Amino acid sequence: MAFTVDIALTRDMAVPESPDGVFSLLADVPRSASHFPSVDRLADLGGNAFRWEMQKIGIGGYTLQQTVYACRYKADEAAGIVSWVPVDGVGNAAVSGEWIVRPDGAGTALTLNTRGVLSVDFPSFLQFMLSPLIVMEFTGMVDRYIENLNKTFSVG
Repeated sequence: MAFTVDIALTRDMAVPESPDGVFSLLADVPRSASHFPSVDRLADLGGNAFRWEMQKIGIGGYTLQQTVYACRYKADEAAGIVSWVPVDGVGNAAVSGEWIVRPDGAGTALTLNTRGVLSVDFPSFLQFMLSPLIVMEFTGMVDRYIENLNKTFSVG
């Protein structure tokens, strides 16, 4: 019987790029997604919705099924918020979140809030062993995404 893993993360960063430049990149989903590690395919579903197909993740001797999910994006430039909500019925995960972009001196301060709920197709007795590894892998991917964005924004 499968089990679910619920992961919520918040990350803050400051970059020397202008708020307009930061917002522009984050609101452009394919451009922003190009900074996220382990994306096998990003499919445009229309209506500012995208299906994410991640590379299969191996943990120890186990290979997890491919994580697939879809989100609908909304960019509110006046508020400085790029948000996303799950598209129901697509894949084995539901991901939601937001980027908050605000001026910070000569640069920009950003906050990422995201939550993912992943259905793992392994027997539930393995949950105690696999859940922390899945959380660690997801957290590592988000941290690499932040690092990649930071490099892009720092080069200007």
